[in-house]
Parts: sequence; C-alpha cells; structure tokens
Amino acid sequence: MSLALVHSRARAGVSAPPVRVEVHLSGGLPQTHIVGLPEAAVRESRDRVRAAILCAQFEFPARRITVNLAPADLPKDGGRFDLPIALGILAASGQIRRETLADYEFLGELGLTGELRTVDGVLPAALAVAAAGRKLIVPTGSGAEAALARQGEAFTARTLLEVCAALEGRKELPAALAPPPQPSTIPDLSDVRGQAHARRALEVAAAGNHHLLFIGPPGCGKTLLASRLPGLLPEASEAEALESAAIASVSGRGLDPARWRQRPYRAPHHTASAVALVGGGAQPRPGEVSLAHHGVLFLDELPEWDRRALEVLREPLESGTVTVSRAARSAEFPARFQLVAAMNPCPCGWAGDPSGRCRCNPDLIRRYRGRISGPLMDRIDLHVEVPRLPPHELRPDAAEGECSATVQARVVRARARQLARTGKPNAQIGQSETMAHCRLQPRDQALLERAIERLQLSARSMHRILRVARTIADLAGSDGIATAHLTEALGYRSADRGGKIAP
Repeated sequence: MSLALVHSRARAGVSAPPVRVEVHLSGGLPQTHIVGLPEAAVRESRDRVRAAILCAQFEFPARRITVNLAPADLPKDGGRFDLPIALGILAASGQIRRETLADYEFLGELGLTGELRTVDGVLPAALAVAAAGRKLIVPTGSGAEAALARQGEAFTARTLLEVCAALEGRKELPAALAPPPQPSTIPDLSDVRGQAHARRALEVAAAGNHHLLFIGPPGCGKTLLASRLPGLLPEASEAEALESAAIASVSGRGLDPARWRQRPYRAPHHTASAVALVGGGAQPRPGEVSLAHHGVLFLDELPEWDRRALEVLREPLESGTVTVSRAARSAEFPARFQLVAAMNPCPCGWAGDPSGRCRCNPDLIRRYRGRISGPLMDRIDLHVEVPRLPPHELRPDAAEGECSATVQARVVRARARQLARTGKPNAQIGQSETMAHCRLQPRDQALLERAIERLQLSARSMHRILRVARTIADLAGSDGIATAHLTEALGYRSADRGGKIAP
C-alpha cells in the first residue's frame, strides 16, 4: 500500500495541536497536492521537498502524490511540515520503512539542499510531544529550545539524509541539549540613590504583585526604579518560566534558552499600537502584555501613549489573558503581567518642583492627566510621587541603599505568607477573598470609609487599597492589618488624593 503516516505539530496560540501528515501515492500524471487548510508557505513546501529529496540522492516518485494535513479544519502555516512531508513521501514510496516513523514526531523546514532550518514554536511542540510519549526530531538550531522540555526525548539533525539514516538504524542522532544558564543581567537596586519612598513602594509592589505608577519630573529616576523590579521578584518556578518561554517561542522574535528562567521585562516605546500591546495579525501572535507574562511590563511616558492603546490594557489587567479573534481563527494568550508605568506631572514635567520653573496652567495639567482614563488609573494599585533629588544625594560617596538581594529576601518571605494563605499573590485575590483576609478594626474601617468618601474612590479602588494594606502587613510579618499598614496603603494613592485624610 502506497500510504504513509507521519506525526507532527501545528502552532495555535501557545499550544501545539497534533497534525497527522498522511501521504498517498497513486497512478496518474505526476503532480503533488497538499490539502488540509495549508497556507501559502505550506503549499510551497512541495517544491522545497522535491529539491531536498533529490539532493539527498533519493528518488522523487513520478506519481500522483496527495498530502493530507489532518485535522482538515485546523489552519497550517510556516515551513514546519517540510520534514514530515518529505519523510512521508519517502516512506510511501518504500525508500524508508514506515514502521520506524510511529514513535517519532518531526518538525523542520527544508532547504533545497536538504538542510534542516529552524522553525518557531518548538518549545510548545516539545512539551506536547513529551506528554504524548513520543520522541521529537528537530533541526540542530532548535535543539536547545526543545531540550527545555525535560520530561521528553528530543534529538537534532542537520539534514534530511541524517534523519533517514537514523530511522534506518545507520546513524545515531545527538540528543538535544540545553545550554548552560547565563548570569542574570537584571540591574541592582543599590544603583538607585535616595528615593526612599519610591524604593519602599517598589518593595510593596514586588511583594504583592501590585501594579505601580511613578509620577515625577524628568531625570528623577522613574525608569531606573522600574528596571530594578524584576530583581526584587521571587525566582520564577519552572512552570512559570516554561509558560513565559513558550510565549517567546511562538512570538517570532526568538527565545534565548540560556536565560529562560529569568522573568521577562518588556519596555515598548510609547508609539506602539494596540495590536503591538495585546497581539494580533492574520496569524495571531502574542503582544507585549503576553511577552511580559510572569514578568514586568514598563510603560514610560504614560500620557503620551495613544488612548486606544492604553484602553486595551483594562481587560488583561483584570483577567490575566488576551483573546485575539480574527475572521479565520482566534487564539488565547496568557497575560499575567505586572504593570509599572511612569509619567511626568504636567506637559513640561516640572509641576510641583521647588524650582518653580513650571508654567503650565491648571487646565493644561488637567487635560494632560486626563489622557489616562479613570478606569485604567483605577486598576493601578500604587501611585507614587518621585521628587527631584538634591545634588548632595547624587555624590559618588553618598550612602548606597539596600541591594536587590536584601529586599528580595523580604519579598520572598511576604510572598510565602500569601501563597500559604490563598495560593496566589495579594493582587490576584478575588473580592470574597479580600473581604475574608483583609478585615479591619472598626476604627480603621471608619478611616477607610472617610478616605473613600473624600477621594470619591470606586469599590475597585477600595479593594485594591485593602490588598495593598494586606501586603504591607505581610512584609511586617503581621497576621492582621494595623492602622499603620492601612495609612501607608492610602498614602500610595497620590493620583487620587485631593487633600489630607485625618485619622
């Protein structure tokens, strides 16, 4: 029978659904048909495969060849099916044994010389192949990525001829190996001089996974502070790191296997579009919010962003996922990121500075800050003013603050308390959990209610204040929320504050 079956994997979001590559040879005029929703790059594989088979000194069958990529309703794209199609043709024509293909899955694009070239989305495929109990063969350039799926077996090959020799038992393919981990490139918090209030807010944000907004004049250290946040977060678990790495793998921007355990830090330019932020395209790709999954997304010059781009952040900030829908397909990407934003207090940047150099009138400042919608500001837990430092605090011999490792140790202890209590960071607990674990004393409850009334805050803001207070209590090792913890949490709402709140 001139029929062969080869196993492979497609790319759909961050998943890798199985694809059965069925190759049938029959009589008739020599021609090759590929069916099963192939896109242009897949249809063009017939020419690449033909040249690769001939260059590998095999015979290309002069018969009618039908290649079916099943399931038929799953779109197929890219050159990832070149290798399985070539092997299917060779097996169907009897040039390699069909039974040797059953235990393997194959990914790889073919050059005209038979050389195997890398494809994207190898890590999700490797994880899925390991779960299915098969072995994976990928191009040599994709081996380091495939090796991150430690539960499975993955092998690498340079050419089509090497794969065929291995299947016939004439050669052993090398196992895919992960590169040694590289040292962290995250800058240290000790580089930040002064700014004790902002440093404390950064610690609170790291401990509870809270979103954070820095407000201050140019050059006060907002970007410097934001870039230190990944170094304060607890080390990512293997499951979290694999999720982040899988997103990078399918993004088309590449994955660095040597740094896959480091939490991502994304800082897109303020001219980025809504599609760049949340993802999209005819073939849906993850955006910045997904590339920052289990890491930090930093948005500088927040009022300068297009308002429509900022508004698309509202749903991911709450749900932790993004669904990209297109006419032909849809894809869901995880987006559980921690937002850190920075902005100037006014268009010129110097409102409130002791130098008095600001000449912006109140209406201009109001319009400038109004570029950020209330619902988005509502979802940011901490609003922190960062003042301009006096020159003496910037001297080379000025005292350094705590390093990242010292602060991270406190963050890890506070996060451990949260995980033991609810199984997740405080910023992610729901309304019922907030009411159960963030109870206040009657006097503190009255203080909170006065603050809500004076600042005209929403119920969402109230719950976020309670969660921040709970995080501050966890940093202090306290079982309950004390007055000091609540007042500190209220102090982190400077963008809402219209006046002093008396206890």
